Amino acid sequence: MAEPDRKPGLGQWAREYSHLLSQSGLDRESVINEALQPSVGACSGLFSLAQCLEQPSLLLGQVAIDYPIAGPRAVRAFVSVLQQDLALNVIAPLTLRLFRDGHAPLPDAKRIFLAPAHDQTQTVSRWFQVPGGERVDEETFVRSAGALTAGWYPAFRQQLGVSPGAYWSSIGLGLGAPFSAVWNRAEPQALCQLAQGWLEQFQNDANQFIDWIPAVFGEQTTAIPQRKGCCLKYLLPEGGYCGTCGVHRKERLAALTPQQRTTAPGQWQPGR
Repeated sequence: MAEPDRKPGLGQWAREYSHLLSQSGLDRESVINEALQPSVGACSGLFSLAQCLEQPSLLLGQVAIDYPIAGPRAVRAFVSVLQQDLALNVIAPLTLRLFRDGHAPLPDAKRIFLAPAHDQTQTVSRWFQVPGGERVDEETFVRSAGALTAGWYPAFRQQLGVSPGAYWSSIGLGLGAPFSAVWNRAEPQALCQLAQGWLEQFQNDANQFIDWIPAVFGEQTTAIPQRKGCCLKYLLPEGGYCGTCGVHRKERLAALTPQQRTTAPGQWQPGR
């Protein structure tokens, strides 16, 4: 595991992650295979992320079609949760594959598509990336994914109204997926240190809006990513509060030391 006063170099993060897991009796490949969702068959796409970034009104128009009773506040919430879906269902699997295999495709806006909604409340599992694309190593993934997500930000912020905290904390959850996969299974202090250091490598703002903290979940000390922004999911039908939300728990978190911070059992699932 990385010493407290140094961080792994690029190309070494998966190795350090594997070492962290092995110290807790875990196997990297098994853990990541478990975390990766089964591949869904080919799905039709309404439009690509590249088209959405060039013409953000496409996404606003689709939200209006899919959720016609939504008011302006709810529309903003739908878009914010869809951006979180982009991070959790596209970026997260790619990052998991990078940590498992040592290489993975980049998130490619031209290969990422929005699937049709199945009902009037569904806002998750809609963005998907079609298979294929060049696989890159860890160093290239970090450099390119950091630049790509920074390049997507202006459209989501300025035209679609997603707040900085919501956007970057969701991106941080996607990039931190390998660590969320073992949030309650690996040594918490070391996991938090490695996860935070990993996010710092991307040279975007994701690290500024996620704090990995040791926390007590029930009677077990764990590690959780605490957002510094709200995805607004609670505003939607059947929404509720995300366990990673820092906005609605910041007063409690500020009052407690890292060793004392607590999370009520049953209220947190990685990334949701």
